[in-house]
Amino acid sequence: MADSSASLFSMTKKQPEDQMAWFRLVYSKLITTMMQRLCRFALRTNGFRSSNVVVLPRQQTRAYLGGAGDMKSRRDDANTDEVAKREQELWDRAQPRAEEIMERHLRLPTAEYDANDSSSGMSEEERNLAVRKKRLVYRSKQRGWLEVDLLLGTWAAENVSNLSVSELDAYEKFVNLETIDIYNVLTLRTDVPEDMKTAGGDGLVERIAQWAKESPLGKADKEKYVEVKTKNNLI
Repeated sequence: MADSSASLFSMTKKQPEDQMAWFRLVYSKLITTMMQRLCRFALRTNGFRSSNVVVLPRQQTRAYLGGAGDMKSRRDDANTDEVAKREQELWDRAQPRAEEIMERHLRLPTAEYDANDSSSGMSEEERNLAVRKKRLVYRSKQRGWLEVDLLLGTWAAENVSNLSVSELDAYEKFVNLETIDIYNVLTLRTDVPEDMKTAGGDGLVERIAQWAKESPLGKADKEKYVEVKTKNNLI
């Protein structure tokens, strides 16, 4: 390869008088050099033997085909692996904080209560109940699916404030369903889940399904649609 480079350099130093001929020579030399490299690469890849040396194939990247066994963490060898030991120390320091953040994230909101503050005239239990109702109304309006936001959000804005604690439990169980399942119940594509039915057919979710069946929202004109959205703070 060094000879090829030297010869190419010498050609550039001794340019022919005919410029076109000189460009053709340089172009031909470049093509020859590239072809030689491609041939050597092909020989190396396929493991062909040359006259003086055995060219071994390039090691291929291993792909996972299953049956490789369980993955072993470096932290299993934390006593001998310095990097793994350092990672374990960092993890031990961060874990309590991570658990604290997760617990706070999953904790249901409650109202701050001051026994000496009588301005609202509400007990701690009443405040927490009010917070719970507001949270359920918000979750009903913000499902991320326009039809469900409109139907469930409208029903919640009109009725959640009047629900008892047991009815709130039933409604929260319904709200915890996937949005597509709520949509199917509200649009009567599927029946009310069996664990939410009552013997008399007048359970909370059954009443919501009946309300959705009789609601004019699905058949309203554009003006009615905007009116309902604005009235229930859904815009």
